[in-house]
Amino acid sequence: MSHFLNLASNSLVYIALYHFQAFPSPQISTNNNPKADTGLPAGWEVRHSNSKNLPYYFNEAQKQSRWEPPAGTDPDKLKTYMAEHHSAPEIRPEATGLNGNANAGKIRASHLLVKHKDSRRPSSWREVSLLAAQINYSLLIIYQANITRTKDEAMSLILGHEQRIRSGQSSLGQLAVSESDCSSARKMGDLGFFGKGDMQKEFEEAAFQLKPGEVSHVVETASGLHLIER
Repeated sequence: MSHFLNLASNSLVYIALYHFQAFPSPQISTNNNPKADTGLPAGWEVRHSNSKNLPYYFNEAQKQSRWEPPAGTDPDKLKTYMAEHHSAPEIRPEATGLNGNANAGKIRASHLLVKHKDSRRPSSWREVSLLAAQINYSLLIIYQANITRTKDEAMSLILGHEQRIRSGQSSLGQLAVSESDCSSARKMGDLGFFGKGDMQKEFEEAAFQLKPGEVSHVVETASGLHLIER
């Protein structure tokens, strides 16, 4: 059983109450194609949280579950797998119709978002703390705290990320998993296909100007600071 309570200052408390079940969710649907190459280490598989409507990673032998890909994951294989099996139904290949042009005029992009205290929603899945835990029926209260960094501090962070990407030390997708303040981090920043008018104007203009495989410089929107990869 899950409830969301909105508190002051745009904070969020997530309460999960269930009996002897592994976080993230007691309601799951498993990988529809277990033979597909996920790029995950041996023993790990992708599952889907029905309550959060997001994929997560599960190891049956270790009884471990996590939102972030485990160490040793091949990011390129995982990104391909996620695009094929865990994108929204309307962007999957089987949903393109007979003429195959359902995505005409659309592009696909990933991004890394760094928020600051003046962002439209100054909170992040990364800024969480466990407030309470109860044995037997496990009551978990996770507090999503407001971001306090300034815009200048956020700019310094994202410029560091950009330098790592351009120097080849990391890919945008790899960094997004741990550094992005957007929930798309769980999909390595993948936003799926979108058309004009679907995104904030500044983001859309920058994304549509990119060539496939190209990474943008820092793009500022009301949500925060972005790096975009097409």
